[in-house]
Amino acid sequence: MRIGKLKADELEKYIFKRTGYKDPDVLIGSSIGEDAAIIKIFDDKVLVAHTDPITGSLDLIGFLSVVIPSNDVAVRGVRPRWMLTTIFLPPDAEESEIDRMTSQIHETANMFNISIVGGHTEYTDAVKRPVIISTAIGIGRVDKIITSGRAKPGEKILMTKTVGIEGTAILARDFKEILIKKGVDKEIIEKASSYYKKISVTEEALKLAEEDLVSSMHDPTEGGLLAGLSELAYASKVSITIYEDKIPISVETKIISKAFDIDPLTMLSSGALIASVKKGFEEKALKVLREIGVEASIIGEVEDRKDYLVKIVSRSGERILRDVYIEDPVIKLFNIFIK
Repeated sequence: MRIGKLKADELEKYIFKRTGYKDPDVLIGSSIGEDAAIIKIFDDKVLVAHTDPITGSLDLIGFLSVVIPSNDVAVRGVRPRWMLTTIFLPPDAEESEIDRMTSQIHETANMFNISIVGGHTEYTDAVKRPVIISTAIGIGRVDKIITSGRAKPGEKILMTKTVGIEGTAILARDFKEILIKKGVDKEIIEKASSYYKKISVTEEALKLAEEDLVSSMHDPTEGGLLAGLSELAYASKVSITIYEDKIPISVETKIISKAFDIDPLTMLSSGALIASVKKGFEEKALKVLREIGVEASIIGEVEDRKDYLVKIVSRSGERILRDVYIEDPVIKLFNIFIK
């Protein structure tokens, strides 16, 4: 049984070649590594839109259904303003679940000044637990748009916050009892439960774009940091080398990932924005982010394309990634334990 995204060759074969009419106003459409569609609507304006399903969370599902697609619009350098939300409920879903999810959606949308302008809701036996699919939309200037496909050799790779933020929050909240049985301290679980507050990258992405400090940005979600870097390298037709000892990882993420014997570099990592910084602007980028309360690190560099997408250098040696697809252990755990 397969869980997770389609692989690159499947996307190329079955999805990207079957996108309907080729509208000349679609500047960027479906492609690997690009976070959101960019559509020209006026000479100097574009509409930016992205759809994301939330399938690997219960406790945070409403919150994530707003924040995750919003991140993908924000890394284009555009503020998300509107959202369409579809909610699928299993036949036995309680009204209290609907109340909890829609309260989260409403409160989170208010927090980010986003209007929910439509969508769909239904009970269906096609799902065994709630699934929310949201489309975030924003409008920006065509000359200020950032993409994932413009990273250039010689640029440094910047990452904000710490790795595995989203996965840590989900595991702490939806797998709390399992973690306790595995001997994880309740204080660690409690602290990790609050990590959801770090998942949005909207403000840091908009700040980096506003200051014109980056060539590309990407929001690493399923497959974690390594999948995000692989997608950025694929989209930009470059290779990326990162240094494991430069990647910040929190104590809570280390403990929780160790408890489940999973690699924190491959677990859901929304909240840890990755970007290629324009040459000579590394220190300014770090400073600008610190000024808005966001810590960031330089974790590697962009190189000319080689026979791999990403190389991870550690004390024990090197690891090479040639495929953009990386299985996410949090999604896998969710489908094993959460019925």
